[in-house]
Amino acid sequence: MKAVAALLCSLAVAWVMAAPAFADGAADGGDIHVAQSLGDRELTVVIRRMEPVPGPLHVDVVAHAGSPPGSLALRLGKDGRQTGATSVRLGARPGFYRAGALSVSGAGLWELTIDDGTRIATIPFVVPAQVLSPLEQATNAGFVGAGLLMIATLVVAVRRPGMTALVPASGAVAALAVAVTAVILSWSAPPLPPPGSRLDPNADSIADPYGAARLAPVDGSRPPVNLVTDMRDGALRLALTDGSTGHPVDDLLLHDSALIHLVVVPPAGGLWHLHPVRVAPGDYRVTFAAPEKGRYAVIAELARRGGGRQQLRTTITLDAAGGTAPATENFRVDRRIAPAGSPSTFNARFGTRDLQPWLGMAGHMIVAGPVGHGIADAPIWAHVHAMIPNRPDQPDESVAAFGPDVPFTYTFPLPGRYLVWVQAERGYAVRTAPMTVEVPEPGRPA
Repeated sequence: MKAVAALLCSLAVAWVMAAPAFADGAADGGDIHVAQSLGDRELTVVIRRMEPVPGPLHVDVVAHAGSPPGSLALRLGKDGRQTGATSVRLGARPGFYRAGALSVSGAGLWELTIDDGTRIATIPFVVPAQVLSPLEQATNAGFVGAGLLMIATLVVAVRRPGMTALVPASGAVAALAVAVTAVILSWSAPPLPPPGSRLDPNADSIADPYGAARLAPVDGSRPPVNLVTDMRDGALRLALTDGSTGHPVDDLLLHDSALIHLVVVPPAGGLWHLHPVRVAPGDYRVTFAAPEKGRYAVIAELARRGGGRQQLRTTITLDAAGGTAPATENFRVDRRIAPAGSPSTFNARFGTRDLQPWLGMAGHMIVAGPVGHGIADAPIWAHVHAMIPNRPDQPDESVAAFGPDVPFTYTFPLPGRYLVWVQAERGYAVRTAPMTVEVPEPGRPA
C-alpha cells in the first residue's frame, strides 16, 4: 500500500505540473466586432466567442450616441435556412445591449440578420471547427487514460491489497508519460494550418475564423473590385462587381471591425465615416441625405479574400435632400507638418484618459488632398490609425481607459493643401476634428 500511495502521489504531482502547459496550448479565439450604419443608427454588433461548439451564441449590440431607441430583430441562419431568432431592445442611452441567446449547432458559415423593421442587414461569419493536432490528441488521451487508471488503482488497492494494484498504476504512469511527452513536444511543433486554409491539403475552401462574406475557392489572388454608386430609396447603394468576371463580389473579409469603411465628403467639406450594411451579394447600402447639391467624393476601403485591402474611389452628383452636415468638434490637435516625403506628426489632446476603442483602434485620421478645384478630385486619400498601446487582445467599447493623447504619423507624398479629420470615441460618441494643413515642397521649411 505504501508503494501504491507513493505512486499515486507522484502521478498527482506530474498531473498538476503538466496541466498548465496543456491549458496554455489551447486554441484561443476572440469576439467578432462588426460596425453597421443601419438607417439612423450607428451600431457595433459584437458576436461573442463561442466555446464549446455546438453551444449558445451571445450577441451584444452597441448603440452609439444619437442612435434612436427601438427594437431590432435578430435571426440566425445557415445554408439558407433560419435556425433561430431573438431580439434586442435599444434604449435612449448609448451603450451595450444584450440580445437573447441563439443556438449554433456546429462549425461552418453562418449568417446573422439584423432587422429594424425597415432595413435588413446581413452579417456573414464563420464558426471555426475545433481541430486538435496529433500531439494535442495524444495529450488528451494520455491524461484521460491516466485518470481512469488512477481510479482503477485505488479500487484494486482497497479490495485486494498488495502488489496487484501496481498493474493499473503502471498503466497510469505510462499514459501520463505519453501525455507529458506530447505536451513537451507541442511546445516546439509548428501550429496546424487553419481548417480549410491553403496549407490544408484536405480543404477546397478557406475558413476564416474572424468572419467572411463567403467561402471562396482557393485559386490565388483576386482581381480588383469595380464600384458603382447610385441612390435608391433614400440610401446610397454600393454595387461591387468582380473586375474579371463581372459577378457580384461576395468574398469580403472583416477588417478593422467592418466589411466596408466608407468615407463620403460633400463639396463644402465635412466627413462621414460610415459602414454600409450588406443586403445581398455585392450590394451594400447606407442611409444618406445630401445636405447640399454637388459632386461628392466616395471612398470605400475593403479587404477581399486573397486580394488584400483595396481602396475604391468614385464620385456621385447629388441634389440637396435635406440632410445636415457632419458634426465636428474643435478639440486640440498639435501638429508638426514636414515637407512632402518626410513624416508629419499629429497629436490629438483630449485631457482625460477616458477614450474608448473604435473599430479596434484608439483613433482614426482621414487625409485628402492636395485640394485643388474640388475635394472630389483630390488624388490622395489615406486612412491612418492610432493603435491601442500595450493590449494584445482587442478590447471592446466598454473599456474607456485610453488617452489623454492620441498620436498619428503620416508622410504626405505631395506638397499642397490637405484636409485632415481626426476621430476618436468618448462616451459612445465618435468625435471628429477637421483641419486644413499646408504641406511644403521637399527642401523648403515647414
